Amino acid sequence: MGRRTLTFRVRICVIFNPAARGNKARHFRRHLDDIGGKSALKATAAPGDARRLAAEAVAEKFDVIVAAGGDGTVNEVLNGIGDAPDGFARAALAVLPLGTVNVFARELKIPGDIAGAWQVVQQGRESKIDLPAAEFAKEGVQKKYYFAQMGGAGLDARAIELVDFSVKKKIGPLAYVLAGLKALKEKKPVIKVSAAGQAASGELVLVGNGRLYGGTFRIFPEAEMRDGLLEICVFPKTDWLTLLRSGPALLALGRLPRGQATCLRSARFELSSETPAAFELDGEWVGHLPAVFSIEREKLRMIVP
Repeated sequence: MGRRTLTFRVRICVIFNPAARGNKARHFRRHLDDIGGKSALKATAAPGDARRLAAEAVAEKFDVIVAAGGDGTVNEVLNGIGDAPDGFARAALAVLPLGTVNVFARELKIPGDIAGAWQVVQQGRESKIDLPAAEFAKEGVQKKYYFAQMGGAGLDARAIELVDFSVKKKIGPLAYVLAGLKALKEKKPVIKVSAAGQAASGELVLVGNGRLYGGTFRIFPEAEMRDGLLEICVFPKTDWLTLLRSGPALLALGRLPRGQATCLRSARFELSSETPAAFELDGEWVGHLPAVFSIEREKLRMIVP
């Protein structure tokens, strides 16, 4: 699908957290007068607000809804657009990357500086990309959550579940490392993958819409965001030996060494486990398996460079 530039008078809504910390958040606040002069600003006050405000912005007929934040904020805004009737047809998503990692923005090559990213929003070049989702039961209610870039079940999701957010405020991403070490010591559930006649099982399953996972790591080097397929990497074991085998190549080359995981591709698949197994979407803990993953080809309208 080729890119096109929005030529009509575009109504832009920017959703942001006024209490966000860090250098990028401070730089963003310095640009508020300029951004606010060319868009409507909606400030969040609590977790979940970005999702509600995005749905509200679609109802108010904004053409472009901007997630100003990290991957978690992008995920909330994405799901808020999905909550609105015909939301993905009515509004495009844009990103001002203010988070620590900003994997989705990196994937789309959106500039990491606020001025550059805001220029991308204003230029209004639109491209359609695939839209993945996970369906699962939560507290007895069937749910459907969209995600932009990545998902995971097993060790990574359990680490996110274990993160102490008071510690995260003090030491940032290192809090995930500490939680991961704690999760590494626990007994791991075995996760089963069923995908269109394909099957695999392991202690960690990573799912990708794009190439990148967790930053600049090319876990899914063959991924394409417009091919209607999700990439699935299944790691048989998650122990110290796996880390020793995979860690050096990840750190030095940004990719997994061959043979460390079983890799599948599918438009629809199920993850399940006989014991409780957590899963995450875009780096945010969501719930426990089972879950059915699927993807809609070129469903999401994105503002890109």
